[in-house]
Amino acid sequence: MTASKVLTEALLSEHCRRLRRRGRTTVFTNGCFDLLHPGHVSYLEAARGLGDALIVAVNSDRSVQALKGQGRPIAPEQDRARLLAALACVDYVTIFDDDTAARLLSALRPDTYVKGGDYAHDAPVEAPVVQAYGGRVHILPLAAGYSTTDLVARIKSHDQI
Repeated sequence: MTASKVLTEALLSEHCRRLRRRGRTTVFTNGCFDLLHPGHVSYLEAARGLGDALIVAVNSDRSVQALKGQGRPIAPEQDRARLLAALACVDYVTIFDDDTAARLLSALRPDTYVKGGDYAHDAPVEAPVVQAYGGRVHILPLAAGYSTTDLVARIKSHDQI
């Protein structure tokens, strides 16, 4: 079942068109999701509550390394996609290799684009793309105490002991 939720952009685009024809709303979020933790799960569950179907776009291994630096990602893109697809709140997962999700958002045209609370003061760079086709940008607060970067640092500090 989880493998059937991980789709290419072309297949995902067709699913989005079908959902729109049926009057269903789509919610889109994206990220590295390098080490899945409870903060991610809370965020994704809240995002799913904003529409009928939740699409999660996972940064490719190349784009994670460009964003996060050497040594990342920890988990390969196919593993990260499969873990996300296993969550009941996630309807579809795709992997993208661009530096931002702007092109993918333009192609899929979700009703709502969701980003985490770390964007509270600055709109995500993709916001103008979403607003141009009439979509909404929604910022969700992040669960306190959860950060993949902090988790990686804690794991590395245990290696030094």
